[in-house]
Amino acid sequence: MKPVSSLLRLTQAAAVLSGPLLAFRAGKPDAGERLARAFEQLGPAYIKLGQMLATRPDVVGENVAQALEHLQDRLPPFSEAAARAEIARAFGKPVEQLFAGFGEPIAAASIAQVHCAQTADTPPVRAAVKILRPRIRELFARDLDALAWFARMAETVSAEARRLRPIAIVETLAASVALELDLRMEAAAASELYERTRGEAEFRVPHIDWSRTAETVLTSEWIDGISVRDPAALAAAGRDPKQVAVLVMRSFLTQALRDGFFHADMHPGNLFIDADGRLVAVDFGIMGRLDAGMRRFMAGTLAGFLQRDYRRVAELHYEFAFVPPSHPVETFAQALRAIGEPIFGRSARDVSIARLLAQLFETTRRFDMQAQPQLVLLQKTMVVVEGVCRGLDPDFDIWEAARPVAEKWVHQQMGPEAALTKAAESLGALGKLAQDLPQLVKNAEGLSQMVAEGGVRLHPDTARAIAAEQERRSRPVRVTLLILLALIAASLVIALMHLFG
Repeated sequence: MKPVSSLLRLTQAAAVLSGPLLAFRAGKPDAGERLARAFEQLGPAYIKLGQMLATRPDVVGENVAQALEHLQDRLPPFSEAAARAEIARAFGKPVEQLFAGFGEPIAAASIAQVHCAQTADTPPVRAAVKILRPRIRELFARDLDALAWFARMAETVSAEARRLRPIAIVETLAASVALELDLRMEAAAASELYERTRGEAEFRVPHIDWSRTAETVLTSEWIDGISVRDPAALAAAGRDPKQVAVLVMRSFLTQALRDGFFHADMHPGNLFIDADGRLVAVDFGIMGRLDAGMRRFMAGTLAGFLQRDYRRVAELHYEFAFVPPSHPVETFAQALRAIGEPIFGRSARDVSIARLLAQLFETTRRFDMQAQPQLVLLQKTMVVVEGVCRGLDPDFDIWEAARPVAEKWVHQQMGPEAALTKAAESLGALGKLAQDLPQLVKNAEGLSQMVAEGGVRLHPDTARAIAAEQERRSRPVRVTLLILLALIAASLVIALMHLFG
């Protein structure tokens, strides 16, 4: 998109949102409906923002959150005829050859809508058929181009914007959207999450029907369940909404910490409780991944806050270079204590998330912390999940819900078994070095022979200088290797004492 077009698009968005936002600030009763209509008018990128705000009544208020809920799965659908035409185009055959029954849409969101169908098998099987909205790629590209242009302008003129790294964040979102707009990638994500969680008793993922899945159409197992947005229905079915809230939070944290692969769109429209009391997730278009380093950071931060070890949390931020070393670690730990202590032992009703987020933002600014794009989906999902949990249990305590998962992860990463695993990995690396030593020696011999045969001629003073420099440089390496071997031996002894002592 050209700069002029991007500016016009952003100006249009500001104009459309200005009235509803003023109504929201003034506390007018129709503010929620006006915001919902504005997001819907502006298109899918803004609808995504509205979906997230719908999970945070503690930030926007109950009335506004309720008004925004329909953006999650109750938007105006496109026609059944258009849906049938897209299926025929995707598979090169009429709908009747794929499905014995194909009904009206039962849920419609910003990117796609879902139909209930029966497969043309013997016997027929109930299925959920998800179909992308017409022109959805064009609409998303328009908004993302405008946001990317704004991010570039912001980083050009503002040091604060450069700290927040909007360009990298928009790029991360654009990559996520690109995956979400290819339903084959969503099917693959669902399949991967199914494999990772197959043995779990309290969480499940629907099966994918690959024979009826294409770039714009996804067919999966039909799910009968109660939406987590309906605590009354859950209670009537004998399910304690408070326990469901804990299940939602722990399922998310388990995926993020244990596997580094998590459902990153866990709003209430995508979560159900089935007849066996299991949490069932649908809509896998947005998935998050964390590498091993980020998982260690997240787990260590959670565990540090749970143990109120603010010094350790601060050290983790320095270890991962999230905070510049120019700031004293003790001062940063003090700032973290100011965040953590006031919310321990207090119910969710007594904690203002809006004020807490403002304090967190002020802390990041004070200590020059750069935004971490790889954590954008994690942070966004955490905000949404906690909002879902508060909807189920107004007194939800995120710390107590997180504690067992965080402590288990820390034990797995830092306990005796982890020490043995890491020691074995280190020994394996040393073994590889030992295997390579003969070749290194051979190379050295070859070089000596080449020198002896006149292939390389060095002045004696030069040769002596090279030898002295090599000795000087290799001394720390040898010492480090000895220390490493001693540490490995010590870790093995400590681990064995823990295991068998």
